[in-house]
Amino acid sequence: MKLRLLLGAAVAPLVLAGGVCAQDAGPVEATAVEDVIVNGEIVFRNRTTDENPILSYDLEYFQRFEPVSVGEMLKRVPGVTFTSDVLEFDGVSMRGLPPGYTNILINGRRAPGGEDDGAFMVDRIPAELVERIEIIRSPRADQPSDGVAGAINVVLKEGAQLEGGAVRAGVLVNGDGEARGSGSISWAGNTENTSLWAALNYQGRRNPKEKRSERYDDDRANGGALDNIELQEDTRDGEDLSANAEYTVRFDNGRLRFNGLAVDTSRDEDETSLTFVDNGAGVFDELEETEVQAERISQQTYALGLDGEFDTGPGQLDFKLGWSGFRDETTTSVDAADAGDPLELDEHVELDVSDDEYEAGAAMTFGRDALRLKVGVDYLTKARDAAEVEFDISGGVVDDPDPAPGAIYTIEETRWEPFVRLTAEVGSNLTVDAGLRYESMERDVTSDLGTVSTDAGELFPSLHLTWRPTARDQFRASFARTQRRPDYSFLAPYIADEEPADEDALRGNPLLESEKANGFDVGYEHRIGARGVFGVNVFYREIEDLIELVDTGTEVDEDGGPVDPGDDAYNLIEPRNIGDGTTWGVEVDLSTPLDMIGLPETGVFFNYTWLESEVTDPFTGVERRFRNQPQNVWNVGFIQNLPDWGASFGASLYGRDEGFESGLDELVKVEYDQDLEAFVEKRFGERIVVRLSAQNLLDKEKRETFMKYDGDSVEEILDNRANGDLDEYELESERSGVLYQLTVRAAF
Repeated sequence: MKLRLLLGAAVAPLVLAGGVCAQDAGPVEATAVEDVIVNGEIVFRNRTTDENPILSYDLEYFQRFEPVSVGEMLKRVPGVTFTSDVLEFDGVSMRGLPPGYTNILINGRRAPGGEDDGAFMVDRIPAELVERIEIIRSPRADQPSDGVAGAINVVLKEGAQLEGGAVRAGVLVNGDGEARGSGSISWAGNTENTSLWAALNYQGRRNPKEKRSERYDDDRANGGALDNIELQEDTRDGEDLSANAEYTVRFDNGRLRFNGLAVDTSRDEDETSLTFVDNGAGVFDELEETEVQAERISQQTYALGLDGEFDTGPGQLDFKLGWSGFRDETTTSVDAADAGDPLELDEHVELDVSDDEYEAGAAMTFGRDALRLKVGVDYLTKARDAAEVEFDISGGVVDDPDPAPGAIYTIEETRWEPFVRLTAEVGSNLTVDAGLRYESMERDVTSDLGTVSTDAGELFPSLHLTWRPTARDQFRASFARTQRRPDYSFLAPYIADEEPADEDALRGNPLLESEKANGFDVGYEHRIGARGVFGVNVFYREIEDLIELVDTGTEVDEDGGPVDPGDDAYNLIEPRNIGDGTTWGVEVDLSTPLDMIGLPETGVFFNYTWLESEVTDPFTGVERRFRNQPQNVWNVGFIQNLPDWGASFGASLYGRDEGFESGLDELVKVEYDQDLEAFVEKRFGERIVVRLSAQNLLDKEKRETFMKYDGDSVEEILDNRANGDLDEYELESERSGVLYQLTVRAAF
């Protein structure tokens, strides 16, 4: 059933295009597939001519390291980090800000995801389907205003760029010897008036992790005593099946394009945790508790689109129509037992998310070359239904198979976004791009506490200057106002008891406003030889209406109502817009062959980002950085081509320093070791390449230090924090081992 839905969504463009005919006048000029997959040349970052600052990386820039997903591609671009587990690259943290601050686009369109903060998990998009990755540092008026940190546009392959077919077969082997397979088949064909691309991809995945937690009654530096040790095996095992297709028809005055994408992800996450205590002789080998968690994840991403560009005489008309959908069904069960007792069901939670976005847009561009005016409007309607239900457990079984509603809500939004954009070429080397985008938004939020309707309007101006004093040098300066929308659960006015701490009740706030930012970017690029490029960029973001959890000073019962005698009282916590924050940094990147020292077959790659920020914590009143923002992020690597042998090899080393996460009752320090990956490849003729790649060669460790505080009220917790009175001090470490991948590609 899933396969039929997957193929149906992906090949729908071909069905829609069935009635669109064009005369076959012979093939158009396109790149042969074998020139892409069996390529003896080193590919470097593109130097774009866009009016706003955009970094562009073709798939070939990443492909020799055999990334499985877009996430594994992005770890090699400037300023991108991930705060996930070892060998997991899902939620993008761009410029050190949490994933919700980065706007993920697929072919220029927003991609809905299952995450509460609206983030899209980029490890769901197979690298095999990608033509290039664009890093949009500052948007134009005709681009979405979402993305305070920036936007990442994943451009999928299309038939107009390629000619021919390719197959791929591979195997991934973990350090423990377990293997998973992968494979794909794709084909592109062209005539003078039409082009077609179709691909089907299968990817097996497995990530076995081992964790160790040591818990103390105080900071070890203060002589804290060890309470217990927890050993955990956490294995994530699954597969992705994806398909996409694109069909373009060209006319004398323009073109019409249909495209479709479908990705189905099935994943099992199994954790077994054993907690040991002191056996009385100072050795922690006495089993105290066993816990087994089984999470079953089924997610689907769909996208269908139609767009066109036509010369109408007075100007150029472009339009778009599209639907994007996301489905998530996740079941989590936890079995637990004290030492000597049999395991029995302790917790059972079911999550069901359905997210649909329909969009349309049209724009007209007047003028040519030196002066262009673009006027248009975008429309989007969104519906998100989410239900997270925790079942009652009695005697190790589900007590009520039809429980009362839990965290169930619906969010419906309608947005109208007219825009105007003026681009002027001043002389031969200066470009000015100025624009204004206006968003009118209406939102209905429904939960068990009723429906709340809100509306808002906001202007998003932008200005971009590009000066090219020479053919090799380019200076940029940009300003753009952007936004980050509230977390979905923060909008839904239901009560979550014992959140964020045991004595608290968290209530959503449908009146939250989006965070807005005034952003500035100033950069310089220099072309090195024929293929190399060096760039440096300074950015600054002043963010208004930051959203944080605050103590309302009100006590409620577990349902959010007044506290009656005999009821348990909870401190009411609510998300609110609390004030402003700032973040700034410097981004440097270099990718070039070493022609200048006589090594044209050696390519080097380097990027470094320095980050800083200031936010006032709403609970403590102390100034801190954004959550988990590192101060330094860097990547360095090389590729050596051996043309006489038809071979290449290379390596890449990635690193970042620590970040901190601050909550009401805990402070967490997060650290990662350096990550080394490498590859070696051999080309056979012009159509076959065999590649061996490896990730995590240094078997990096992720370390988290938890400083936890307790209290019967918010005031008591904060007082304990101020005095350094810890309730628990925990050290957690995690490893996953080396991941090897053997891949064979062939063109036909």
